[in-house]
Amino acid sequence: MHDAYIKVARTDDIQPGKMKRVEIAGCPVLVAQVNGDYYAVADTCTHEDASLSTGSLKGELVKCPLHGSRFNVITGEVLEEPAEENLKTYALRIDGDYIFVENPNARQS
Repeated sequence: MHDAYIKVARTDDIQPGKMKRVEIAGCPVLVAQVNGDYYAVADTCTHEDASLSTGSLKGELVKCPLHGSRFNVITGEVLEEPAEENLKTYALRIDGDYIFVENPNARQS
């Protein structure tokens, strides 16, 4: 049985308007802080295998460093081509000073 949530960072590790790549059970996940709230989405661009954490975050939009696709880190929605597929989003919770993200392997099919 997998833990439903995994501790990935301290809240002060990710400053406002910043993002961080974390690995959860072999899955790359991007955690971003937007307007004081934290969000988690898949870190890999759905167009090609580029790490979004090496791109740029403006407001709630992350831009892929490879071909410029933009995604909303709150909803996972793709907003600019060439990507056409939305990012997976992950539930996230804050407990004290720590950020916990849903374990992708704990999802029920």
